[in-house]
Amino acid sequence: MGLRVSLREAVRLLASGYGAVERPPSSDPFALVLWENVAYLASPAKRREAFEELREAVGTTPAAIARASDRALEEVTARGILGVRFAAKLRECARIAIEKHGGDLAAVVRGPLPAARKALRAYPGIGEPGADKILLFAGREAVLAPESNGLRVLERLGFVRPDKSYARMYAAAREAAKALPPDVRAMQKAHLLLQEHGRTLCKRTAPRCEVCPLARRCAWALGRRIPLASARGRRVVSAKT
Repeated sequence: MGLRVSLREAVRLLASGYGAVERPPSSDPFALVLWENVAYLASPAKRREAFEELREAVGTTPAAIARASDRALEEVTARGILGVRFAAKLRECARIAIEKHGGDLAAVVRGPLPAARKALRAYPGIGEPGADKILLFAGREAVLAPESNGLRVLERLGFVRPDKSYARMYAAAREAAKALPPDVRAMQKAHLLLQEHGRTLCKRTAPRCEVCPLARRCAWALGRRIPLASARGRRVVSAKT
């Protein structure tokens, strides 16, 4: 694929550019399930606001969600679109946790990984990448779980071939991640940096290659034949605007 940078080096360069990237607000598996459903298609800031409101006004245990009023849940999920529908999804998450997992999803996640992954995929909005991401940020498994933004970065850098099948691209990303240290914290860091980069600079449309810390190592960026600024020692977090 004509790789111009290793994945380890790419993560290092992103870390130099972005610094510390905000982590999910909890490492509890059930809270992470709620995090995925709390504010549909909201900005990262709005989603975090919604989760903090849920934690303070309702609680993030299955029992707290189950006894909450529809109005209380809808006030939280209104920070995204389809607020009523996603309030119902939060309640469904609580039902599954109570009925199938005795109100203790964390105990399931601590068990055998195949059973943990299957249990997580029973929740609304949690497919294979979502289950992997929850296992990663719950500290259970050192696995890269890139969503669309991170996957786009990996594709443009040449670690993943373009494919009509998202499943095949995701599997290729998992394979490429074997070059990273098999450590939960390292994988969490890589996931967050790739996600942030895809969201702020390496966008699907109008990517900002001219200020990208990876541009001089990226065949896709070099192929665009645009002037590239030196990224050495420059932080890029201001590129969000």
